[in-house]
Amino acid sequence: MKTTTRILMILLLGALIVTGAAAFEVWHFANTPFQPASDNSATVDATKDIIFDVNPGESFKVVARHLAEQGLISKQWQVHEILMYFAKFSGAAAKVRVGEYSLSPQQTPRQILAVLASGHSIEHMITIPEGSNRYEIAEILETSKFCKRADFIKLTSDPALVKELIGKDHLSLEGYLFPDTYSVTKFTSVKSLIKLMVQHFDDNYGKVAQVVGWSKGKLTDSELVTLASIIEKETGAPEERPVISSVFYNRMRIHMPLQTDPTIIYGLWEVNGSWNHNISRVDLQTPGKWNSYLNQGLPPGPISNPGFEALKAAGMPAQSDFLYFVSRNDGTHMFSKDYGQHLKAVETYQLNKKAREGKSWRDLQNRDAVPEVVVAAPDVDKKVSVKATPKKK
Repeated sequence: MKTTTRILMILLLGALIVTGAAAFEVWHFANTPFQPASDNSATVDATKDIIFDVNPGESFKVVARHLAEQGLISKQWQVHEILMYFAKFSGAAAKVRVGEYSLSPQQTPRQILAVLASGHSIEHMITIPEGSNRYEIAEILETSKFCKRADFIKLTSDPALVKELIGKDHLSLEGYLFPDTYSVTKFTSVKSLIKLMVQHFDDNYGKVAQVVGWSKGKLTDSELVTLASIIEKETGAPEERPVISSVFYNRMRIHMPLQTDPTIIYGLWEVNGSWNHNISRVDLQTPGKWNSYLNQGLPPGPISNPGFEALKAAGMPAQSDFLYFVSRNDGTHMFSKDYGQHLKAVETYQLNKKAREGKSWRDLQNRDAVPEVVVAAPDVDKKVSVKATPKKK
């Protein structure tokens, strides 16, 4: 009897030793960075991070194989077994999430699994400038390798998605893709980014409405966004937006065509899917729904995606009698009340080659301060600076 007990004790002790040794081996594996040179694995530069993807639908077994292929764990089958055992009993295998991760060869398997379970995928920043139309946004996204240009254009004109996101039938989501800097990952879907852009528009439109407090009777929401999209395309000078807005309101009030080139240009985008950065007299004379020279009032929809200040200017125009403006070749404009003043301004700034030499809209970026708006006096040689005073409600 004593002999049997002794044998059982020895066996139990042996089992405990084996179990302890196995447990220690698993613990040591989980907490020790892999040394590639130890098992003839591919040479890995331990000083450089490795970009590692966990793709949709991959099992943890596949993830483990990819870890070995990229030199983050050993290729030996025993190591795979230990990793599978540790990941299963620690719960890490079930927590690994789809994403693009930055891993270091100096990390331990425990740390690597913690990163893969965190869901903190590498973020890529994409900036959409104010006034970009959806075709230009599509090009930015394709250049950033986020998605194909055609996919974005197709989705932003999908009637079902348009109605889902803005609650009404519309030509497209043009005007509602708010310009901002967006953080995306390799696995962010095009549709989810579009939804985020529209959500940002909704948030900012709500803020603008609080600031402006506009009356819904003047223009509908859609018309306000359309007007803002034109204002955004016409000027990059912040101080001019309310004044540009007043010009268009003044023209609409007397049933005068808006006569704005950006609407013509957008029509070319819509027809051709691109624009060669040239506009001709023929384009101005060609009938079409986007031709604001031949048609009165606003075009059938937005022609770009306006930012906060352009939306604000659409709802709060300056108080002015201006009906005309012409480029001063530096990103700003000369404003006039009548056609005679306008013709003189055109002669001064557009027909005079010297007035254009060395000038660029990029000059706006080099200004030390925002000046007051320059308008034409009865004598165009005398220039009068006036502030853009918003209309009182």
